[in-house]
Amino acid sequence: MIRNNKKLFVRNMVCNRCKSVVKNEFIKVGLDPVDIQLGEITLRVAPDAGQVEKLKPALLQHGFELIDDKKSKMISMIKKEVIELIHHRKEGKLKINFSDFLSAKLDKDYHYLSNLFSEVEGTTIEKFIINQRIERAKELLVYDELSLSEIADQLGYSSVAHLSSQFKKVTGLTPSHFKQIRQIKRTPLDEV
Repeated sequence: MIRNNKKLFVRNMVCNRCKSVVKNEFIKVGLDPVDIQLGEITLRVAPDAGQVEKLKPALLQHGFELIDDKKSKMISMIKKEVIELIHHRKEGKLKINFSDFLSAKLDKDYHYLSNLFSEVEGTTIEKFIINQRIERAKELLVYDELSLSEIADQLGYSSVAHLSSQFKKVTGLTPSHFKQIRQIKRTPLDEV
């Protein structure tokens, strides 16, 4: 089980704020995280059973969960790699074959990863990737720093039409309508 490992996996840890919350909970139970990545924590010393029992409810209170089975760990690792690549990468354009990327990163056959993901999550890796790309597009639209063409290019879409088509399929709105709605909901501070 978990206590023989120095590396622990945490479900739903998908952002930097999440990492901070999880780190604080580990410290509260006397564990010293050496490294924290999305969905994964490396400890100096493996936790004892008492620490794990205190940690579980503390994490659940914040919407996180320790993962201790192999399938769930692999799903967590797939999600972590996709989220980091789409939302947290430092370099510009996202020109990548996701199946090759995941296979290389996780050292597993993509067919295996795809079947496992579908079995456990009830959706495909491809749909998960599309949803993550659309969430990133929404974020970039709200920032209003890039044109739709630049957003499409940055997220690896072949064209604005391709991005717009997927965006409408996922959200029910065109990117420009989404952007309009976001602007309508906000009032500039000098007009409040």
